[in-house]
Formats: sequence, C-alpha cells, structure tokens
Amino acid sequence: MSTTTAELLRGAAELFPDEVVTKAHIRHLDLPKGAGRFALITLDNGFDHTKPTTFGPQSLANLDAALDEVEKEAAEGSITGVGLTGKPFIFAVGADLKGLELLKDRGDALAIGKGGHEVFKRLAHLAVPTFAYYNGAAMGGGAEVGLHCTYRTVSSALPAFSFPEVFLGLVPGWGGCTLLPNLIGADRAVSVIVENSLNQNKQLKGPDVFALGIADALFDSQDFLEQSLLWTAAVLTGELEVARPDVDRGETWDQAVERGRAIADSKVHGAAPAAYRALDIIASVKDGDLQQGYDAEDRALADLVMSGELRSGIYAFNLVQKRAKRPAGAPDKSLARPVTKVGVVGAGLMASQLALLFLRRLEVPVVLTDIDQERIDKGVGYVHAEIDKLLAKGRLNQDKANRLKALVTGVLDKAEGFADADFVIEAVFEEMGVKQRVFAEVEAVAPEHAVLATNTSSLSVSEMAAELKHPERVVGFHFFNPVAVLPLLEIVRGERTDDAALATAFAVARKLRKTAVLVKDAPAFVVNRILTRFMGEIQNVIDDGTPVDVAERAVEPLGLPMSPLVLLELVGPAIGLHVSETLHAAFPDRFRVSPNLKAVVEAGKRGFYVYEGGKPELDPEVAALLRQGDTRLTEEQTRTRVLDAVAGEIRLMLDEGVVAEAEDIDLCLITGAGWPFHLGGLTPYLDREGVSERVTGKRFLAPGVASVPA
Repeated sequence: MSTTTAELLRGAAELFPDEVVTKAHIRHLDLPKGAGRFALITLDNGFDHTKPTTFGPQSLANLDAALDEVEKEAAEGSITGVGLTGKPFIFAVGADLKGLELLKDRGDALAIGKGGHEVFKRLAHLAVPTFAYYNGAAMGGGAEVGLHCTYRTVSSALPAFSFPEVFLGLVPGWGGCTLLPNLIGADRAVSVIVENSLNQNKQLKGPDVFALGIADALFDSQDFLEQSLLWTAAVLTGELEVARPDVDRGETWDQAVERGRAIADSKVHGAAPAAYRALDIIASVKDGDLQQGYDAEDRALADLVMSGELRSGIYAFNLVQKRAKRPAGAPDKSLARPVTKVGVVGAGLMASQLALLFLRRLEVPVVLTDIDQERIDKGVGYVHAEIDKLLAKGRLNQDKANRLKALVTGVLDKAEGFADADFVIEAVFEEMGVKQRVFAEVEAVAPEHAVLATNTSSLSVSEMAAELKHPERVVGFHFFNPVAVLPLLEIVRGERTDDAALATAFAVARKLRKTAVLVKDAPAFVVNRILTRFMGEIQNVIDDGTPVDVAERAVEPLGLPMSPLVLLELVGPAIGLHVSETLHAAFPDRFRVSPNLKAVVEAGKRGFYVYEGGKPELDPEVAALLRQGDTRLTEEQTRTRVLDAVAGEIRLMLDEGVVAEAEDIDLCLITGAGWPFHLGGLTPYLDREGVSERVTGKRFLAPGVASVPA
C-alpha cells in the first residue's frame, strides 16, 4: 500500500463509522496441470448472503493489504497467479452506500474515488496474471474490481450483475466507464451502464455476462470454483489461449455514445446528470487512455456524491430495499392463514394476469369463473399460452409447465370452484353494484375462513363489504398494470377488516414477491389519487386554454419517464375518466371532471396522440374535439400550478392517515408508477424545490433526508 493510498483510506474510514467491513482472506493452493502455486483472495464480510459484501474505506484497505502480500509473492516468483472471488452467493455489490450519504465535503468524496481506483488498479499491475471468479451477485464496484483482472469467469447461476450507479445518481466510478467499453466495445457498454440502469436497474444473468464478453468463460454453479481453477491452470500453462475480438474505435464508438444520449433524453429529459456524465467518460476513452478515464471518473464521482440526485437515489434505494420489506402497520405475520387454493372472479385480461401470477408464485390450484364458458376458456387459454412462452424461453422445464397448467382451471359455478378456496380475488367491472353482488355470491359459497379480496383501483372497500355477513374478511388488493412488471400492491384495510385477513393478505403479497403498502380505505388510495391530481391539473390548464404542447413540456424538468398525456394513453382514457369521476364525487372542490377528457372517451379515442415516425403528434380528430378557454399559462406557471396542487394533496393524505408516513407515498410512486429513482420519489423533490413549505408550511421529510448536504 502506498503512503498516499493508505492516507486516503485512513482518512475516509473516519467518515464511515458504521461500515460493515469486508475482509480479504488469502489462501494458497497448488493448481493442476503443473500450473504452480496460486493465491486465492476471498471477499467476505462475515455475514450470510442476506448482508451482501460491500466496499467501504476499511474494506478497501483490507483488500489493499492482501494485495501487498501477493504483490511481494508475485515479485519473488513464488506464485504464478492471483484469483479473486466472493463468499457463497455473493461476489461483491459495490460501494457502501450508507457511508456515501454521510459525506459532506467534495474532497472526501474525491478521496473515496481515488482510493478505490488505486486499490483496484493494483490487480492489473501485478507481475502475474489475475483472475476474477464471479461466483455470485456482482454489482457496481463488485463488477468493477473484476474488470481490473486479466481474466474473468462467471457462474451460470449468477442471478444479478449490473452497474446500477446511473440508476442511483452516480457513475461507475472505479473503472467501469473506462474499462468496460475498452473490453466489450462502446455500444455494449452503453447498454450495460446507461440503458439497463435507466430501465429500472435491469440485471444481467451469468450467461448474459459471458455472451457480452465481460467474462471469458462460463461454468456451472455446482462446481464453479473447481472448474474456474482448472480453466485458470490451462490458461497459465498455455494450453488455452483466451481470444477477444478487437474493439471498434471508429464511428461506431461515437454512434454508441449518441445512442446513449438519446436513451438518457427519453428517460430523464436532461433533468438528471449521471447518465450524461457516464457517457462523457465513455466518449473520452475512445483512444484507450485509461488514466484519462480514471481521472474523469474521480471528478464525476466527487461531483455526484455531493449532489441531491445521489441523496434521492439512496433514499429511494433504501425505500425499496428496506422499508418495502417491513411494511408499516402490517399485523403480526403469525396471524396469517395458509392459502392452498385461490379463486379468481373474472377471466378478462387483468383477471387472467392475476391467475398467472398466483399460479407461478404460490403453485397452488387456481380456479377462474366468469359469466360464460367462452370467457372462461379464453382466460385459461391465456394462462396456458403464457406458460408455453416461459417454457420456450427456458424459464420453465416441461415438467414444471405441465404441473402449472394442470393447476389452473375454470368453472361457471362459483360453488363448485370456491367451496374450498382460501383466498378469492375479484377483478370484474369497476362498478360498486357489480362488485357488491359478486362478493355476496362468493360469501355464500366460500369457506368462512376465506379472505375476499378486491382489485378495485378507486372504490371503497368498506362499502363493498357493508352488506356481507362477514365484512371483516374483505381486503383491498390493488395491483398495477402490467401485473408481472410493476411491484406495488396497495393493501387496503376496510373499516371492519380484521387482523387475520390483513395478515393473510400481506403473507400472500410476500409470496407473490410484491411490494405491499398498507393503505387506508380512502378514494383512489395512493397512486391513483396522486396521479389523478397531477394529470388532472395538466388537463385543467389545457381546458382553461393552455396549448397541449406547452402543458406537456411544463413537467419535463422533473425527468419523468413519460409525459402526462402519454401516461394517460397507457392507463387508458376511460379508466382515467372513471377515477377522476370517483375522486370528484369525494372531493368536488379539488378534482374536476374534464369535459375534454370526457369527449375523448365518448369518441372512442385511445389517447390524445397519433404517432408519426414514432413521435407523438396531437391527433387531428382529438384537436377538433377540444373546447378551451382563453387562460393561457406559460410552462413555468403550469409547472407551479401542478406541483402546488400535488403538494397540497399529499399533505391532506398524510393528515387523513391514508398511509403511515411520506416515505410510503414515495414507495408507492416508485414501485407502482415508475417514479424516477433520481427524484427519490415525489416528496423529496417537493421539499428540495421549496414547494412543500410554500404550500403546506412545512417539509414532508426531516431536514437532510434526500437533500444536498449542508
């Protein structure tokens, strides 16, 4: 360890008092094939796989100390190579985020960046070849440390490999932006670093890592390390030569960077700097000057660690990784009843998606009912077709596919289908009378212990259960579309819902791998209420006279994944109108029903736009329907009006106890509406912009939470 590196890490360690320290254990072994004595370094923080290995300053110092030892052995000629691997199931998952959010000085952030670089670069400069064995999850700095090695192998069962930094508001700052494009080419690197990250932190599997050329060999997980060491021996003895394709440093490099900028523009609209900083670094290392790239990474990392974007990203990360696993207000899980059969009322698209999800995750009998056999057959057919798709993709084997298909059935008679069901969910037409009638029919035939769940998006769960003999077993179970993609599940407690039904609902949500948030029975619950207020104000300013394009551009600085009217198209104008009518009935002073939206729905239009060349243009037929006033707002005035309305609505929701805290609202928006990580949800953004205090007189979150350090 150089004096400079030691000083950097020692100073930084004082800023990370609660670091979970990773050790770097060295063991020596004799390789087969006469390949000589080998030093294997294992990264391990002493916990099981539930606490992944990370790199804080002391952890980096431990790796640095291990490299001191093997560097000496390599120089003496007593070892022929060095390997790096992780504890079972985990290679390493990057920097210690808890520590990063504590940093308050750019110089300290710069020290962390330089310290990581100086340690990792030593792997590339040893006198013997180095090998990274990606045995388990590898993210961020964990993926980067392996890039500094001469060779890499990966387990076929590796579940997650990614560079999530841009997703969080950072750049891969320990060599990722520099080394990855020089290893696999700029276009593939842009996909991994920017595109995957901005697509909700998409993860690569082991075979993907190999196919991209990040790893040189792919081995089965059962004997991964043994096979990796045999492969290593073959490389060291010259029996095996590792060939890599040349990296194209011509126009395709520049085109890849421009493609990345287009992706960033489409996702964050220039509102978040991390993706653009990463692309700048990739552009700067086209000529292969690694040190120039490392220096640029240090500067970008130092700037971004000090940014509000990172604080927001870490806040959002903590919500989905920690708060989501301990839902506020959930009853004791010991009260949950077992669920051995599920009933689904309805066989339309949403009901069929629910049936497929319950079938795959619970692997219990699932029975659908509907008003005629044709609809039932179509619903069961949908589930079978989706299972066949999973089989074709290799996600299921034939035996598993056959077993799942056998578990899903459809019947006309609810008594026949639900007599032994433990959990029955309805997904029928969104009309109170229809849902009340369905629940009365189900209650008459389902066992007394069965939980009756409704997938309503806005109607009162309490009113739905009011006429039942046992309203205490009715619970809201609101999914978001597409069901297989969006993690959120709003679990709604009606006025008479008991703890056993609620606990069962939460237990089922966990098995479905959904993020469950407890919500009070209030109109439109959380996500739809906020989005309706948000999009409703956009619609209001259009109705009042602001041009559609001005209203749409007004909220671009938020960096939302899509504009309000494109989102309305995704949701469906008819559904949007229905929710706005529900909320208007409950809160007529704040929620208007747009006559223009009503006209669009009555005309059978699927949205406001037509698409020419992939770009949205206002549909001329919709333009002819619009009736507007003469109040024309600017983009800034529109944005202020929209954000003020949303801030006021959130304060009312918190005062009403719709959720426990503001954090739950952010968790709902991130997991149910795709709200950007770089904003940290909505309440931190409103706090940072001063909207919260201007409108409500106080912040939503405590000072310093998801904010730029003082």
